[in-house]
Amino acid sequence: MSSSFGKIFSVTTWGESHGPAVGAVLDGCPAGLPISEEMIQAELNRRRPGQGKVTTARNEKDTVKILSGVFEGKTTGTPISFVVMNEDQHSNDYADIAKWYRPGHADLCYDLKYGFRDYRGGGRSSARETIGRVAAGAVAKAFLKVVAGTEFLSWVASVGEIDCPKPDVSKLTLEQIEASPVRCPDEDASKMMEATILEAKSNGDSVGGTVSLYIKNVPVALGEPVFDRLDALLAQAMLSIPACKGFEIGSGFAAARMRGSIHNDKIYAKDNTYHTCTNNAGGSLGGISNGEPIYCRMAFKPTATISKPQDTAGRGYENGELAAKGRHDPCVAVRAPVIVESMAALVLADLYLQQERNHCLGTENAKAKIEALIQNQKTREAIDKLP
Repeated sequence: MSSSFGKIFSVTTWGESHGPAVGAVLDGCPAGLPISEEMIQAELNRRRPGQGKVTTARNEKDTVKILSGVFEGKTTGTPISFVVMNEDQHSNDYADIAKWYRPGHADLCYDLKYGFRDYRGGGRSSARETIGRVAAGAVAKAFLKVVAGTEFLSWVASVGEIDCPKPDVSKLTLEQIEASPVRCPDEDASKMMEATILEAKSNGDSVGGTVSLYIKNVPVALGEPVFDRLDALLAQAMLSIPACKGFEIGSGFAAARMRGSIHNDKIYAKDNTYHTCTNNAGGSLGGISNGEPIYCRMAFKPTATISKPQDTAGRGYENGELAAKGRHDPCVAVRAPVIVESMAALVLADLYLQQERNHCLGTENAKAKIEALIQNQKTREAIDKLP
């Protein structure tokens, strides 16, 4: 029920952390879009564990296999299925967790809901589930790049008390972000963040962080009144990521301290398009994109599973102490940027197709017009020009 996301461009993820495999099925992607396992693998490599001292030591290659929906390097318009095999599970590390509930984790709530749970690595509550999101998000990014030139950049904005100075997003590149072991584009802040994470790790502890997202070349008029507002769907998408506990767009909570005369983004027209002098709205007004870049920030809590002993309770209502075993990220924010980008891409791709459909409804032969829109020659020419 809750493992599917999107209305037209829709993804369903499946699999558990310590099961045979994880994956996703993506439906609603228009035909003719060039994609490859190599393109998707590049995104999954940004998410994979075992990337260094500041991430979990679980060693997974996360090699993706496309099972359906692609022929001769292009999407066929039918469901696209992805699979990634799990190869490095240490399920015995979770023997104690079968009985004891980890503080801060979903263990207790899963038992309260179902009366039963997969305690190996947390089952579906594990962030390993996000592999399917990243695979589907890679396709969403490729689609948006073709139809609108949309680009996504996400980076670690803070770890613990260490903040990254806001970068010049007009010059920021993915290569700069990925060059940092903690995905922070500021060299000095990156070093301090790394030290903070390693210090927490050495003490059997963990630390939280925030992740920023910047999206440019956003199509205008995306978002549906009233409940499917763009910012509402982005919030849902981000808060569905494991360990994400907060979301803000544009000036966010700082807007509560501002006057309207300061917060309002002045509008001006140029070359038959509209722009704003500032971007306190973060690219969305009334839940509809205004063409300005989307800027938002997400807060990620400290990893719940830590080796430091903690008071807790067991399945038989007994009280005790748990020092959890297993291999876990000391700071989940470090591997979150690509997941954040993927979820945002899934939201925008779905809303883009909804908007194009809305343009056709109410006209004669709506179905034919929708098909013509998705398969239009302009889009095909843009696709054919891709390297």
